[in-house]
Amino acid sequence: MRRARIRSRDAGQVELDEILPEYDFGRSRPNKYASRYAAGGVVVVLEPDVAAVFPSARETNEALRALAGIIQKHRPRRTDPRRNA
Repeated sequence: MRRARIRSRDAGQVELDEILPEYDFGRSRPNKYASRYAAGGVVVVLEPDVAAVFPSARETNEALRALAGIIQKHRPRRTDPRRNA
């Protein structure tokens, strides 16, 4: 009986840390928003119809702050259960 050869790696297999040859990153550019994200910003994706109303991030933030103020005024205050004990 012949012994089967054991190959350490199949021809079509790729190690987990290798990039496949069909992926071409030759034209890639650095992410211009990476520094904002690293600084602690939160990325929120708006639906296209909502994004069309706000032409800039500044105006979007102003509108959300105004809405947050209204919500806080009308939201009933939560009582701390530890203080009632």
